[in-house]
Amino acid sequence: MNIATVQTFVCRIYLSGPIDVAKQIIRGECLRAGLCVTIEPTTFIYTGGEEAGYVVGLLNYPRFPIEPSAVLSRAEQLAALLLEQTHQHSALIVSPAETKWITRREAA
Repeated sequence: MNIATVQTFVCRIYLSGPIDVAKQIIRGECLRAGLCVTIEPTTFIYTGGEEAGYVVGLLNYPRFPIEPSAVLSRAEQLAALLLEQTHQHSALIVSPAETKWITRREAA
């Protein structure tokens, strides 16, 4: 038995919208660029409403190790792709050090 270990680095992308559409986009990206992620449904509840969404998980996988900065970069690329192709306005990328809000909305 072989055991591989890497520095733990987990990154999660939070988006609203239909999860089935996101899965198709992610499948294409995984084939295009060699990627493995998790995706799970979630519900956002906020002042005045709620909506369905999903969480995409990326991590530093010991079989194909990369630097944490590369994991974060892939998350940012994937979030931008999902925002564009699902016609959503914003996403959150949560990593151990920070949370990034990405928006396509114009500045108010």
